[in-house]
Amino acid sequence: MVMKYYSQEFKADAVALFHSDPDLTIAQVARDLGVNAETLRNWIRKDRTTVAGGRTARKKMTSTTSPAGDGGPSLEDLRAENEALRAELRAARKETATVSEERDILRKATKFFRAGDELVASRYQFIEDHRETHEVTRLCQMLDVHRSGYYKWAGSRQARVEKERADEQLAERIGEIHRESGDAYGSPRVTAELRDVDGMEINEKRTARVMRKFGIVGIHLRKKVRTTVPEPSATPVPDLFGRDFTATAPNQKYMGDITYLPVGNGEFLYLATVIDCFSRRVAGWSIAGHMRTELIEDALEMAAATRGSLTGAIFHSDNGAQYASKDFATLCKKLGVTRSRGAVGTSADNAACESFHSSLKRELLKGARGWDGPANCRRVVFRWLNRYNSWRRHSANGQVCPIDYERQHELHTDSMNLAA
Repeated sequence: MVMKYYSQEFKADAVALFHSDPDLTIAQVARDLGVNAETLRNWIRKDRTTVAGGRTARKKMTSTTSPAGDGGPSLEDLRAENEALRAELRAARKETATVSEERDILRKATKFFRAGDELVASRYQFIEDHRETHEVTRLCQMLDVHRSGYYKWAGSRQARVEKERADEQLAERIGEIHRESGDAYGSPRVTAELRDVDGMEINEKRTARVMRKFGIVGIHLRKKVRTTVPEPSATPVPDLFGRDFTATAPNQKYMGDITYLPVGNGEFLYLATVIDCFSRRVAGWSIAGHMRTELIEDALEMAAATRGSLTGAIFHSDNGAQYASKDFATLCKKLGVTRSRGAVGTSADNAACESFHSSLKRELLKGARGWDGPANCRRVVFRWLNRYNSWRRHSANGQVCPIDYERQHELHTDSMNLAA
């Protein structure tokens, strides 16, 4: 049951992994990723053809023959030809570097071009985060924003920093009031306390915003009257697993979760996974610099592409906001997936998935505090996930890797059907 669908992102990551280490062979990388070596070779050839296609046609050089009787080009001719070839090589390398840089920028910034998204400010933040590795002019061109707009946004950095600092100070005081009330006060009573005790001129709207931002929630003693269609999270989703993370066949039961990947300087990437309970195969995953619902949607859609269909499967998760969102419920319905969620605040109800994420970070970081940058993190995790599926022995499978375990099950099922 080898994955037959490969996204463009998967192909690009596979080619980048091959080029990242001169000691790696096509056979080694293909084995790690669980793909056919000739398939990987074709991806590499196509990538080289794409890069080479952007080069200008090589100028045909004409050599001046040496004086009669010399029998070949003169030394000056050879030097001139050598210098011309060196110049052409420098130009080709420069163009290749430009194409590679543009591709790298576009791959990182793909999410900022989704139709209907108002993400200009986020594009500015992307430029700010990557200006040390790419020129601002190039980043603005690739993200389709004006440099003047970016510099105006960057010029207001101090104001944003001051606002953030003020929010932090207010949140600290709100936290004190909240704890003193036995964690019962919501934004109306907290606002009143700030006005009466602290003498602050503050409206409830700002108090509520800061409380949401820092996760300070009061106790709701009455049900609110709802005037809109409730989110799926308002309707309880049953726990169909009961802490049983096993299955009798592939593509029956899946579990999923999100984990953070530290990449230095206080920054993180986030990994969402979809794991088959039968073989512990990671059927789908997604890595991004955010924790929005799109992260888990991309992972589930990759699993659907890997399996061909998820119709009739059960997907189990915790009660995180992303898994309780309306958009995720809609996607599950579209894919024919039945949702299952554990109890609120009970980590044991999704322990197997959390254990997987712990193993990933333990084996890759080896005690380090994080990866050396987002690109390195993405490449290393990408390779590990594919090796995990196609190479790493798993104790739950009798020390057989997930893909081989599924193949053994398929062969056994076929033999049983023939015998019947």
